[in-house]
Amino acid sequence: MTVRRLYPILLRVVLAISGAARLAVAGEVPPRGAERLGDCSYTTAPKSSGAAATHIRSEIYEQALAFAKAVPRRQTNRKVVAASQMARRNVIDREIFQRLQTGKIPAAPLSTDEEFFRRINLDLTGRIPSAKEVRAFVADRTPRKRDAVINQLLHSPEFVDKWTVWMGDLFQNAMMATNRNEGMSGRNAVHKYIKTSIAEGRSWREIAYHMLTATGNSYDDASAGVNFIVRGFAPMGPNQDIYDSVAVRAATIFLGMGSYDCLMCHDGRGHLEAVSAWGTRTTRLEAERMSAHFARISFLPYPGNDTANFYTRSHIVLDRPTGAYLLDTKWGNRPDRYPIRVDGKEQKELAPVYRDGTPAKGEWRASFANKIAEDPMFARNFVNRLWKAMFTVGLAEPVDNLDPDRLDPAVKPPAGWAYQASHPVLLEELAQLARKNDFNLREILRLIAESTTYQLSSEYNAPWDSAKARTYARHLPRRLEAEEVLDAVVKATDILPAYLVGGWPDKVSWAMQLPEPTEPQKDGRAREFLDAFDRGNRDLIPRGTSGTVMMSLQLMNSPVIMNRVKVTASPYLAELVKNPGNEDVVEDLFLTFLSRHPSEYEKMVALKTLNGSGTKAYPRSAALEDLAWALINKTDFLFSY
Repeated sequence: MTVRRLYPILLRVVLAISGAARLAVAGEVPPRGAERLGDCSYTTAPKSSGAAATHIRSEIYEQALAFAKAVPRRQTNRKVVAASQMARRNVIDREIFQRLQTGKIPAAPLSTDEEFFRRINLDLTGRIPSAKEVRAFVADRTPRKRDAVINQLLHSPEFVDKWTVWMGDLFQNAMMATNRNEGMSGRNAVHKYIKTSIAEGRSWREIAYHMLTATGNSYDDASAGVNFIVRGFAPMGPNQDIYDSVAVRAATIFLGMGSYDCLMCHDGRGHLEAVSAWGTRTTRLEAERMSAHFARISFLPYPGNDTANFYTRSHIVLDRPTGAYLLDTKWGNRPDRYPIRVDGKEQKELAPVYRDGTPAKGEWRASFANKIAEDPMFARNFVNRLWKAMFTVGLAEPVDNLDPDRLDPAVKPPAGWAYQASHPVLLEELAQLARKNDFNLREILRLIAESTTYQLSSEYNAPWDSAKARTYARHLPRRLEAEEVLDAVVKATDILPAYLVGGWPDKVSWAMQLPEPTEPQKDGRAREFLDAFDRGNRDLIPRGTSGTVMMSLQLMNSPVIMNRVKVTASPYLAELVKNPGNEDVVEDLFLTFLSRHPSEYEKMVALKTLNGSGTKAYPRSAALEDLAWALINKTDFLFSY
């Protein structure tokens, strides 16, 4: 495409520049994981740590405003609705709409079929629907068609792909790390385990137990969970640093209690006052007793260095019958550990004690895994993370630093503290439901997706301010993750790539099937495109959803885009150009790329572009390509809203 051809499109068809970059200026969402706690950031910046929840919510809601301004309204006079008139389909709606009703805050109207269908496809599977699927859904007059499509998507292969990536991010499943590397085969074993677990409907409790107690070789599929321990390796220090690191990972991932990273160095008092009421009354000794559950791990590198041996550079994790957490270190990554005095006697060893005061029973890691699944924080953390994935902002933020003293709705928070959750009763009810169905991923997501609250429109034609930041009165747009953006381009243009993945015999065609963000290693253009969308590396760089100039440049100029919006390359465009009806072509383009019909203004501009083509200087195929390129660069192409 020439600059001369693109210039009128840039001015007229929808988009001078990628809307996501404008949103970055208007209000960035902090990278998911940026709130993770470590290196005692509380001491260096306690105010910013304490204000993390407010910061996360305000930035996300500012983004909702920016999105609303960037995307033209497509409906006429879609007014907000009194909360008392909203259908209460389940516990979510009862809690959310009662709060809105009490506060006299109107709710957004219910999403249109097109809006809902695009959203539910992206949120559950990471894929946009086809034009044919959109038309069929809109035409369907079945009363419970939304529930039907939710059920269909929950049991689709694409659902497994999407939530394998989500869980892989949570476990930081990566080939390379700053600590001990899992290696390609270890990464692939974990990816396979996660994918199989989701496909077969394994409980989150069962997955947690495997990760915390697995023994064997890190490269074997049967003992894939060993890599959870490998990932917790702390270099340049004593074994106690490893035990602490594994315990911190376990508490953060399974309980949402990242404050343990601070407590492994010192008591919470004097450090966590701006962050956690629970943390201020918890001591380093209590945290170390949690770490002691891992003090009998036998952590060995596979012997030998024969590169022809599959197991070379793998690790073997077993459990020793004896051992304890020793208080005798004067070096390493944590402050010195000194003996304690118990009943007037010096004690240099710690036996494991869970945070509720229960000593370990039987095998220490198994005891920890059993206790963690019984912990009320396990269920709260599980549903809070899923809520954030579906609603963009958690009921309690930051999701990695939950405070047990401020979550139980039956217990008032300590003096001077407020409840951490925006809706503490709802969080607790969801947690109890999760426990009742044995932490079934699909069933919690079904409950969320079927709620009227989730199905509200992102349009909100009423005053919107920060005071509404915790109400869920509207659906909050989320910028698509890197893999979702690339897969949307692939599906719309119908040009399937063939990605090579390290250690895999078969090629894959979808970015959402890649085992980690460093892939595809042998496709530099695809990798560069994905990296521009802030996918992180599951190590030091967390995944983000902010807009950047590089992201916009990739959308406008990357070969990944330019090579796919050609009639000679795209089977979809090649077929569409045969259709002589310009109105039909415009409608199909919008349904294919944006999952909706064009507004009257968009239709007028697009038709003007097509009607002005057909000459030797500007053939109709070129106009079609320009429109496809413009739609990919449209703000709402990048969002689930």
